[in-house]
Amino acid sequence: MRIVIKIGTSTLAYETGLLNIRRVEELCRVMSDLKNAGNEVILISSGAIGMGVGKLGMKNRPADIPGKQAAAAVGQCELMYTYDKLFGEYNHTVAQILLTKEDIEHERRCENFRNTIFRLLELGALPVINENDTVATDEIVIGDNDTLAAIVAANLEADLLILLSDIDGLYTCDPHKHPDASLLPVVRELTPDIIALGEGKGSALGTGGMKTKLHAAEIAMNAGIDMVIANGAQPSVLYRIADGEAVGTRFLGKRG
Repeated sequence: MRIVIKIGTSTLAYETGLLNIRRVEELCRVMSDLKNAGNEVILISSGAIGMGVGKLGMKNRPADIPGKQAAAAVGQCELMYTYDKLFGEYNHTVAQILLTKEDIEHERRCENFRNTIFRLLELGALPVINENDTVATDEIVIGDNDTLAAIVAANLEADLLILLSDIDGLYTCDPHKHPDASLLPVVRELTPDIIALGEGKGSALGTGGMKTKLHAAEIAMNAGIDMVIANGAQPSVLYRIADGEAVGTRFLGKRG
């Protein structure tokens, strides 16, 4: 099974912006085990800007593009060093791919991207993909890693897309604010009522929120790919999702 897994900043890091070492170590262990079981794993990883902010000792996430790009340049090194070290402990080799919107929309460049990923998978490597924040501007950004993950999954004909979040899935309202919120275990169609559930803001660390995840679900479902939103605080949830268990919220794609 070809699985695309997106890990958000709120899963990777504390509110300080510094790495949640214990959680990242467990995530890498579980993903390594999924590879050992014969699955192809592609990781979409947020966290470059956040880790750069922590590494540079900034008090706040920069609001200007050059500041974000500088933080990303530092944080991307830290992020890949971490993945290389942790996956290497389980004898898995990582490969870094940085994309911009142009790489996806330009037919020849997209073909080159696909060919590179497919060859990496043939060689047993684990691709780690992120948007190229160090060069992207407002005109060429994909926008968020939820959307990036869905686009990658569609282009690579993935079997499953998993978005790890800081909540268990899609709720009838924001569970952080409303204790009586109910989890929706399955979404078969993105109706206006479902879309309306994603109008809240994202986390304090990342730029995404449920709105971007529902946009990702639309892309995935249109490509016939099942997508699951689940809580990244429990990395072992990846086992259950890969085994087809009803975890989080599953958006059902329609093959054929």
